[in-house]
This record gives sequence, structure tokens and C-alpha cells, in this order.
Amino acid sequence: MGSSKAGNNSKELEYNSCSTLLDDIKQKIRLLRKSGISESEIASLFYVERPLPVLIVGKDNRIFLGDKQNEIHMEPLVRAIYILFLKHPEGIVFKSLPDYRKELTNLYDKIRPWGLTDRALQSIEDVTNPMLNSINEKCARIKKAFVGILGSEMAKQYYIKGNRGEPKSITLSRDLVVWE
Repeated sequence: MGSSKAGNNSKELEYNSCSTLLDDIKQKIRLLRKSGISESEIASLFYVERPLPVLIVGKDNRIFLGDKQNEIHMEPLVRAIYILFLKHPEGIVFKSLPDYRKELTNLYDKIRPWGLTDRALQSIEDVTNPMLNSINEKCARIKKAFVGILGSEMAKQYYIKGNRGEPKSITLSRDLVVWE
């Protein structure tokens, strides 16, 4: 019974210490705001840089982060596009996507267990047609999948991005990509 009481006192002291620390931080944040420091600068103080998790592409072309406990869920065509860009670290200019149609079709065929129907082939045509917006929609889905798990700052390394008219790429170091 004595050790339980000591344990409770220890937890109470820890709670009080944390409470005091939080009050101190809140006070300092108020001072920063009064001094004209922007909200984004204040928020950046709380960003703790974590090491980037390894990206694993399984034999079945499923995509995981870290220890295979976090799967990045994407529909088959979106996943095929992601793997296409992952295989091209130099990047791909969207207007050159027709040149990658056959490679994308092969990837999609491996990922899509029920085969390539006429509709699936049309989806590949659409996504590789630079006159349509389909590729931008798929890239937005990829971004959303990574931001949902990693947060916006860390996710930037994992999704497809680039300036208009220039090659779009995944900037993640290929040392952090494991192909099973």
C-alpha cells in the first residue's frame, strides 16, 4: 500500500511539473506574438524533425512505410503511377507521359489482379494524355495518401511534385526505397 501511495505522489509531481511547464510555454508564446512573431514562425518551433521512414515496395507492389505496419493505400492505377515515378528518379515531364504508356500498362497489369479491361486501358490512355487533367488528379490522390500518414512537411519527400513544364519527380532518396 505504501508503494502505491508513493507512485501516486510521483505521478502527481510529474503532472504538476508538466502543467507548470505548459503554462510557461503559453506565456512565452504570448510574448512572441506581442513581439510580432508570425504564427507560422511560432508553429515551426514545435516541428521536430524525425528521420524519414523507409519506403517498401512489396513483391505484390503494395507500398509500405517503415516496418510494413503502415500501408499506403492507393487504388491500382494510382499505385502504378506512383511506382512508375519511383522507377524514374530523374523525373517525368507530364507532356512526355505518352512515352511511358507501355511501361505504365505493364505496371498496372501486375497490380490489377482482374486484368486489363477496355475501361482500364482507357484510364491509362487518359492519364498519359497531357491534354487531360487525369494525371494531376492521380498525383493529388498520392499526395493525400502520404500527407494523411506523415503530415504535410515530411510527406513532401514521398509524393510526386515539380514545377509546371519541368520534370515531376519523387525527391525521396532512393537509399530509403526497398524493392522486395
